[in-house]
Amino acid sequence: MNDTIFLLQTRRSVAPVALGGPGPSATQLETLLGIAARVPDHGKLAPWRFIVFEGEARLKAGEVIAAAFLADNPGAGEDRVAVERMRLALAPVVVGVVSRAAPHVKIPEWEQVLSAGAVCENLIVSAHAMGYAASWLTQWYSYDRRVIDKFGVLPHEKMAGFVHIGSAAGKPEDRARPVLAEIVTRYQG
Repeated sequence: MNDTIFLLQTRRSVAPVALGGPGPSATQLETLLGIAARVPDHGKLAPWRFIVFEGEARLKAGEVIAAAFLADNPGAGEDRVAVERMRLALAPVVVGVVSRAAPHVKIPEWEQVLSAGAVCENLIVSAHAMGYAASWLTQWYSYDRRVIDKFGVLPHEKMAGFVHIGSAAGKPEDRARPVLAEIVTRYQG
């Protein structure tokens, strides 16, 4: 078995709460983003882009998330608000993947959305290949315009998700995977 197949068979998402430093260096992050952008992209539209959250910017983003949460939950305790405040500050680096899918004369919008999903998958797989752990999440704030507008997401754009990248605190346990016999059919004509 080659290393790539082994990586794909053993890759496991690691929750942001179990991620710590170190995270990727600036050079490594540039490599990861370059790999993430090497996905099927019908028409070469690049119907996605990245927002990188690192350093103090993760805490500033958390203030935006916490403010929106508190506006909807004015009675929330400080412990609960603190959880929201730390959403993007647990991993050393968080990459927001923005879908820029839009109507096109030739390229279906659905294909553009799928391309953004492929970007997220490339990013987590390449992070694992580089020796880091990662997790691709959305959470409520991915769909909240009060939050993502402040992150620079334009009105016609959507969040494909946030990819949290860091070092795993330990070896993650695998989870149950689908039974192939239950999800595979063969077309017989």
